[in-house]
Amino acid sequence: MSTPTNRRRSVLRHLWPGRRAAAALAAAILATTVLPLLAPQFTKAFVDGAIAGESAQQLILIALGYLGLAVSGQGARVVTAWLASQLAWDGTNRMREGLAEHAMSLDMAYHGKRTPGEMIERVDGDVVALAEFVVAFMLDVVASLLLLVGVIAVVLTVDVRIGGVLLVYCALVGLAMVRAQRLAVPAATKVRERFAALFGSLEEQLAGAEDIRANGAGHHLVNRYHGKAAEVYRADLKAERIGGALFAGTNIAFALGTAIILGLAAWVQQNGTLTVGTAVLLFQYTQMVRAPFERIIDQIQQYQKALAGVARIGQLFAEQRTLPEPEEPRPLPAHGPLSLELDHVGFAYADDDEQVLSDITLWLEPGETLGLVGRTGSGKTTIARMVLRLYDPTQGTVRLGGVDLRDTDLASVHRRIAVVTQDVQLFAASVRDNLMLFRGDADDDRLRSVLESVGLGDWLRDLPNGLDTELGAAGSGVSAGEAQLLAFARAFLTDPGLVVLDEASSRLDPATELHIEDAIEQLLTNRTAVLIAHRLSSLARVDKIAVVNDGRIVEYGRRVELAADPSSRFSHLLDAAGVAR
Repeated sequence: MSTPTNRRRSVLRHLWPGRRAAAALAAAILATTVLPLLAPQFTKAFVDGAIAGESAQQLILIALGYLGLAVSGQGARVVTAWLASQLAWDGTNRMREGLAEHAMSLDMAYHGKRTPGEMIERVDGDVVALAEFVVAFMLDVVASLLLLVGVIAVVLTVDVRIGGVLLVYCALVGLAMVRAQRLAVPAATKVRERFAALFGSLEEQLAGAEDIRANGAGHHLVNRYHGKAAEVYRADLKAERIGGALFAGTNIAFALGTAIILGLAAWVQQNGTLTVGTAVLLFQYTQMVRAPFERIIDQIQQYQKALAGVARIGQLFAEQRTLPEPEEPRPLPAHGPLSLELDHVGFAYADDDEQVLSDITLWLEPGETLGLVGRTGSGKTTIARMVLRLYDPTQGTVRLGGVDLRDTDLASVHRRIAVVTQDVQLFAASVRDNLMLFRGDADDDRLRSVLESVGLGDWLRDLPNGLDTELGAAGSGVSAGEAQLLAFARAFLTDPGLVVLDEASSRLDPATELHIEDAIEQLLTNRTAVLIAHRLSSLARVDKIAVVNDGRIVEYGRRVELAADPSSRFSHLLDAAGVAR
């Protein structure tokens, strides 16, 4: 069972740097702690030596020793900071990679409810907060706590009474801090949630900037942004008030405790049981207690953010796929066209009782092509998602090559199915990486041949660095037609047994569309295909037609037969669109 504690441990395991690195960091922290503890001993020796009339040479040696310790202590702190930063960022980078991989493995049911901006904040923003805290934790929390323990231990050896009072004081302040932290963490968690919602809303608005400006909706969206920003402000203000109150309260408690300790030290010194140098030593150790507490208090806010980040990271890691992988997957046929069967398939989203698909039954022999037609929202795309196993049917079965898609692994599905949609995703990466989707098994000669076959040979030759040419973010510098042709090239490279085309030529100008007709014909040759059509003219090559309406197939059969039947729905659609049979 996944509990918050188990999730927190799972997250923190990503930060473990390994034994050697941990040992090096521990040694640096130990040096950072021990060296400052030795410095007051030199002060004591100097004061008592000066009162006793020690020679100037002896006093100079003591002063140089103190200076050496001070310099060494700062040097140890610099080394600790460097090691902590390196190990923290290495660990959080591993965590970021793991989070990104896990998020990408989650189903459409999860991503459909979240904006890209929210996901970026979940994968990166929370990890950054954690990375910043880990560095401060090593320097200002672990080292400070060790220094605090060291100071108490030394003061106890000097005077048990003063050491006991100091110990009780530190215990009370520590207990108060723990209780205060329990109040502060929920407020910090709320701040992270509000920021995630703000970034998600902002990303959505920026993505639609063109439509927003064209339709004059800017004022409305600015008001929405102000509302989200106000939620962030209120949550952050509450967290800051809690943090400020904790800081002020701790300072008051510290001032009172310091006054008591110094009063005791003065009283013991006046009774003659301590030397002046020892009294100065106790004063310095008392002052050293202040620094660890101040550093720990300074890190309370970061600690709150880090705990909130750890909780949210753990929640994301705890999200599970709704599409289970079989323990012993059956592979799809490795070569050739695949048969496709939808056997009484029904589908409804988990959080919605409304039936999206009902009793969908289709059959394609290997090498046959199917055209799906229907109004927008009729269910055509959902049928394609069943075929791609982006969702599992809630009733019935989808079989590919005779294998229930729930009995095979997703890697096999991805190898044997290619999809080309209207919305082509290009990355800020080389042409090679955009074609291979960052797989390392590229054959450059094959890449050039495929680009030539889809009509991008001249385009490739005009690029300054050929396949190594970097494309801009979201495919900037690439026309819509070129982007669509690159998507076709990707499909060629996978050599699939089933192709799903979602009106894949709709973005092409007439000249480019004519140029790609041969490439489409080649892609569909000896392959099973499902074509989602918005223009009936693109279905001239299909073998079968399925007319979809309100999530049901209202007509299904051979294209030639349906087109020849003047009473068929498909025939009426052809007449309405003015498309020749």
